[in-house]
Amino acid sequence: MTLLKFLGFLFGSKQDRDVKKIRPILARVNGLKETISKLSDDELKAKTGEFRERLAAGETLDDLLPEAFAVVREATHRVLGERRMVTDPVLGEIPFMAHFDVQVMGAITLHQGKISEMKTGEGKTQVAAMAAYLNALGGKGVHVITVNDYLAKRDSEWMGRIFRFLGLTVGCLDTTEPHGPERAEAYRCDITYGTNNEYGFDYLRDNMATSPEQCVQRELNFAIIDEVDNILVDEARTPLIISGQVARSNKEYEELKPQVSKVVNAQMTLVQDIVAEAEGLLQQGGKDYEAGKRLLIAKRGSPKNKKLIKMLKEQGIAKLVKVVETDYHRDKKTHELDEELYYTIDESGHSAELTDKGRNLVGGSNQNFFVVPDLAEEIGKIDKDESLSIEDKAVLKEQIHREYATHSERIHSVSQLLRAYSLFEIDVDYVVQDGQILIVDEFTGRILHGRRYSEGLHQALEAKEGVKIAGESQTLATITFQNFFKMYAKVAGMTGTAVTEAAEFHEIYKLDVVTIPTNRGLKRNDFNDEIYKTHREKYNAVVKDIKAMKEIGRPVLVGTTSIEKSELLSKLLQRAGVEHEVLNAKQHAKEATIVAQAGKLGAVTIATNMAGRGTDIVLGGNFEIMANNELIKQGIDPESMTQEEKRVKFAKFYEQTKEEHLKVKELGGLHILGTERHESRRIDNQLRGRAGRQGDPGSTKFYLSLDDDLMRIFGSERIANIMDRLGAEDGEVISHPFVSSAIGNAQKRVEGRNFEIRKHLKDYDDVMNLQRKEIYGLRQRILRGEDLKEEILDQVASTLDDMIVLHTSNGKYAENWALQALYGDIQTMFGVSYKISDDELTTKTQQQLFDDVWKLVKDKYNDKEHRFTSQLMRQFERHVFLMVIDNLWKDHLYEMDHLKSGVQYRSFGQKNPLFEYQREGLHMFEELRTMISKEVTSFIFRLERVEQRSAPVPQPSQTLHGNFNVFTQAGGQSSQEPAAQQAAPVQQHSYNSAPQQQMTNRNGPQPPRQPVVRNAFEVGRNDPCPCGSGKKFKKCHGA
Repeated sequence: MTLLKFLGFLFGSKQDRDVKKIRPILARVNGLKETISKLSDDELKAKTGEFRERLAAGETLDDLLPEAFAVVREATHRVLGERRMVTDPVLGEIPFMAHFDVQVMGAITLHQGKISEMKTGEGKTQVAAMAAYLNALGGKGVHVITVNDYLAKRDSEWMGRIFRFLGLTVGCLDTTEPHGPERAEAYRCDITYGTNNEYGFDYLRDNMATSPEQCVQRELNFAIIDEVDNILVDEARTPLIISGQVARSNKEYEELKPQVSKVVNAQMTLVQDIVAEAEGLLQQGGKDYEAGKRLLIAKRGSPKNKKLIKMLKEQGIAKLVKVVETDYHRDKKTHELDEELYYTIDESGHSAELTDKGRNLVGGSNQNFFVVPDLAEEIGKIDKDESLSIEDKAVLKEQIHREYATHSERIHSVSQLLRAYSLFEIDVDYVVQDGQILIVDEFTGRILHGRRYSEGLHQALEAKEGVKIAGESQTLATITFQNFFKMYAKVAGMTGTAVTEAAEFHEIYKLDVVTIPTNRGLKRNDFNDEIYKTHREKYNAVVKDIKAMKEIGRPVLVGTTSIEKSELLSKLLQRAGVEHEVLNAKQHAKEATIVAQAGKLGAVTIATNMAGRGTDIVLGGNFEIMANNELIKQGIDPESMTQEEKRVKFAKFYEQTKEEHLKVKELGGLHILGTERHESRRIDNQLRGRAGRQGDPGSTKFYLSLDDDLMRIFGSERIANIMDRLGAEDGEVISHPFVSSAIGNAQKRVEGRNFEIRKHLKDYDDVMNLQRKEIYGLRQRILRGEDLKEEILDQVASTLDDMIVLHTSNGKYAENWALQALYGDIQTMFGVSYKISDDELTTKTQQQLFDDVWKLVKDKYNDKEHRFTSQLMRQFERHVFLMVIDNLWKDHLYEMDHLKSGVQYRSFGQKNPLFEYQREGLHMFEELRTMISKEVTSFIFRLERVEQRSAPVPQPSQTLHGNFNVFTQAGGQSSQEPAAQQAAPVQQHSYNSAPQQQMTNRNGPQPPRQPVVRNAFEVGRNDPCPCGSGKKFKKCHGA
């Protein structure tokens, strides 16, 4: 017995210890059952007010927990269970819909801010209701987060009946519009349901709002995340991004497409020849090592080549290739293998890279096609050239920067086109619909409408498929789910599969995983995997198994990993004459209906592995769904019926499903078939968890082949060697613990890689997170008018301090300072005159200088405020401050994106890219702070009052520019009003996708006539334009 097993035997498993801690609290909840059940409805409802009074008097939520949970349990029985009693085969007569003990344990875990792992069918929706009710009593709100809008709407309506009975308010985000009053009202409710995307995008939109009324969220208090593994692990690789269009031509992708396509075609021909050559060498005999080398080259150039894959399945070939690869890797000669190829592909790293031979073919006669100028060297030459004036040097430097950017963009475009051709497959990674490239979710097989790959990859795919290339976008606001959910005071989650990711939950989110026992024992039979050599053999076995189950009437749910494979299996079943249902996962409501009926007698359902999460599969079928469908066919709206009418109409279907339920149980329950293993063991476990709910019988089996992506990329050599030793022949099935263990190890390697990707994303976003918190905090203070005058004066003082430091760094006293430049800057920035007398040149210190100028500056500011009135001054300051922050923050995000891309190459110079990103990012953020202070100060001190004559005002002409509508009026003056900055709530895939910024249409309805403005804010003709374009006002909106 190992030490670990001995300690487990001595002290119990972690699950045993966790459950042991919860049981005393459960006993207190159960002890109140009889007392609470005797309360009248009014007395039960009054408990909510009583609990809030007790909280205000000093009691804690932990003190209230037993009684609050007992109240929710009783309310659920009365509202959802309609006070009915049912007979349980073990417990006897029990109150219908009242929470089981394991559900109460799950709710306790949620309240403690942990993840509750509960198997499928254990009633997690009701578990969340208990924890949500208790934590909503504090008045700060509870957010229940679901994976799709269908579940958010369903759960808010279903559980909302309980909450409203107890006097709490319930809202649902996905039934409201962003920025609308209904959305704000939903957030003001005690309990709010919504999807993770909506919560995240509302946070970003609130931090782009131009008035307090546009903000909808309140403080982030407590989040209960349903399917927490899906949201905090699977979705964690996808940052939320709100973006706007950038003015950049996409012609480069179209122009470069023929050159990249030529390289790809040349490589395909080359690899075919190399594989044929290797086949000849093997037939000659005695040249096995050279043949292995040729096959390794082919694998590095086109790992999905069909002939290559077929050869690697022959006995001993995969092992031979692995030996050659190990030799070259040990001797550090791997690069020699690539000299013959045009490019190399690394499937595990999802990357493709041109070789020198490929670069020559792409560049053609242009020898400098891939040559990027050395910025530091070129700028150094310009600085050293004494024959050039300052102006000439500036022009030449700008040319060098432009040339560098042009060359870099061209190389980047080639790289993305190569990835699009070599790594992304149509109908697997994406589909083409209505002239658009639509991304397919790798976990669910759903089409992700509105998402786009970032960094030009989506444009490359559009060029590849010959559809219209949409414009690139620029990030306006972004956050990762890791950092968004860490802003909540408390986070808890539920899922059926969390233990495999327990280490990540703890490291990233500091969340502990507690495994809750099932209400009834698990009777599911998990068969060993069956492994075949080819796809054809595997699918033949799958169809045979399905037909056998169909003949006896046993329901079958088949899990696939992609839309393409679902359609392939569907065609095979049609050919075999097997009636079946293919899950179309484009509509969540329809998806849930299909999955719910997958347990009917004789049903065969094909679905992607993750489809229909949150929906129980009931053996014999769901009688309510069957009844509703029949009533709709008869033209009757089920929603308009009373409970009594429903009871009468539903009785027939209830009896039918009850009878089928018993038949299906006798046949062995639901049979789950997996057509291949997913990269993550957790996804496989979720598919298995579809069977055996609430003590029902069931079985699961996975069918695999060496052609499967997981096996081919991460484990084919080792598994092929095992199969060789076991003597597997073509068409023969292998089912052995060694093979299953090898597959499990391959999955662990992939999970490790994916964890590193998520951690990498978080490490970089942590840098941005500190900056984002500071900028958003400043922005919220300005937006809500908190100490606005003090904030403005702080910015002005910071600008003055920077100015003084810049011009006085050459000495302690004024005689060594750049005084003329200082005087000029003070006059230009603040509009005040200042000069140090000759007597003070040797005595004036920096602090004295600051105090002198600050008095003049503050007097000038106070004079402006007196002339404009405090109210007008605050309005202008808020407008200017928000405009400056938004424009500079947008530019900063753009620069940080480029920095993140650029620092990756510094690893070649033995530098840590993350450290470089942190160091330079901090420097750039300091510059951002300085620029904010400087620009705000500049605008404030250029504010002048202009008295305009009363005159008829013509219909204003509207000019759209950035985020501002400028209405030109009589007298040549203009008033600026920020247009509402809106962004569609769409997530970017990073994988990245990006929502497009929506702005006022140029051809839309014109604004009404404006009254004469007697007090206007004047912007000097040589000042920067308030729209943020960077141009002078006279060259932009003052033209």
